[in-house]
Amino acid sequence: QLQASGGGLVQAGGSLRLSCVASGRTFSRYVMGWFRQAPGKEREFVAQINRSGTYYADSVKDRFTISRDNAKNTVYLQMNSLKPEDTAAYYCAAQSGIIGRWDSWGQGTQVTVSS
Repeated sequence: QLQASGGGLVQAGGSLRLSCVASGRTFSRYVMGWFRQAPGKEREFVAQINRSGTYYADSVKDRFTISRDNAKNTVYLQMNSLKPEDTAAYYCAAQSGIIGRWDSWGQGTQVTVSS
């Protein structure tokens, strides 16, 4: 199970940090990611972290940073220089089984960026 938190209302240019706590003894093996979905749009990839490194959507590169603390079973998404177009529900996800398949999802946490 995944539990996301940290969303809120922020002005453009501001920052937020999202957290996602996972259950399970093998968290360190999971590929973890963040996705987002804005109203009327499809869910889109934001970032992921695995043993090889981190990967970002072009729209958030150089502004967002994904990280993890395996001792706390937690993945973070530090979001800086937020823009109104970053407004969305943000979801954490895990590849806990088959690599390439996002098989666990947290509930969304809302991020609203005002202009």
